[in-house]
Order: sequence, then C-alpha cells, then structure tokens
Amino acid sequence: MRLLTHNMLSCNIKGVTNGFPLRIEVEKSMEKEVDFNIDFLKSIFSKVEWTALVDAARSLGYNELPEEVADSSTMLESSDFLKKFHHALLELHLEEGALICPETGRRFPVNKGIPNMLLHEDEV
Repeated sequence: MRLLTHNMLSCNIKGVTNGFPLRIEVEKSMEKEVDFNIDFLKSIFSKVEWTALVDAARSLGYNELPEEVADSSTMLESSDFLKKFHHALLELHLEEGALICPETGRRFPVNKGIPNMLLHEDEV
C-alpha cells in the first residue's frame, strides 16, 4: 500500500469522529520504483494531508520530508523537494502490518500491500 493510499483512508466505524490519520504498524515495508511525474506531484500536493504523510513516512523509516511546508509554491519548484515527496508518496509501500484507528485503537490488517478495512456488524 502506497502512502498516497494511506493518506486517503480513515476509520469509518459508526460513532468515530477522529478516524484520521490511521497509525501505521509496520511488519514489512518495501520500496518500488515509480516513474517520476512532476505534473502529477504538483496536482496532488494540495490534496495530501502533509502531517499525516510525514508521520507515515517516518513510521516506514523515511525521514527526508520537512516537518511542514511553509511556502508550497516555492517548494513545488524545488526538484530536491519533489523527488523526496515522490519517493514518500509513491515509492514507499507498506506490505505487511496494520492500520490503527486513532480513536478506537481498532486494527485493520494489511496483507500483501492490501488494507482490509471491512467492519464487523457491530461497527456499522
């Protein structure tokens, strides 16, 4: 599962008001090379919750992203920043582990890179 996917997921258990971002518990992660596409990175940047991406990348052992982005227009013109953003967003993968709801502590398993976000009957 790419960190782009992680950044779009939240806990949908009935009654949960704070289901984002899901905490990552890593058993196995990997890097997969992806073509570098500047236009995609610039267009997706505004849709990404930055703090959640930084925390997720750090949980996978990647510490190259800045804590915050003060001036996004300047940052998006920096090839160094775009390469780090690209790597974190698209090339880091959670293969095995779990996503954990910040409010309930409910664990959603990730197997072979696929998160299982199915809810139990009492959670719907």
